[in-house]
Amino acid sequence: MVRKTITILSQLALIHVFYFAGVGLAHILSLPVPGSIVGLVLLLLSLFAGIVKLEWIEKAGGWLLAELLLFFVPSAVGILNYKEILNWQGLETLLLILVSTFIVMAATGFTAERLYRRKRKGEHHS
Repeated sequence: MVRKTITILSQLALIHVFYFAGVGLAHILSLPVPGSIVGLVLLLLSLFAGIVKLEWIEKAGGWLLAELLLFFVPSAVGILNYKEILNWQGLETLLLILVSTFIVMAATGFTAERLYRRKRKGEHHS
């Protein structure tokens, strides 16, 4: 248990290095994009380039995804303070959320399926 916790914490630290690098880069270059997004792009490019191995961040990423709902609960509860959001505008927002969620789920499923097929294809050729 302690070893797993230390692994996740060290992987979270690595993810934070990319976050802070992105924030710094966005600030220095006066980018119109949030630093956290720049950090994610840097991490993605590092993964593609092989600079960072997936195993180095996999457990922390899994933990963050598992706990993702906790990050949204305060925002969802905060919306209840704004009654105007819950009327017609709220229905439009809800529809947008549902449609965008479906699009993200479809894109994620499509990507996962392609990666799975590519991985299986690579295993057969080995």
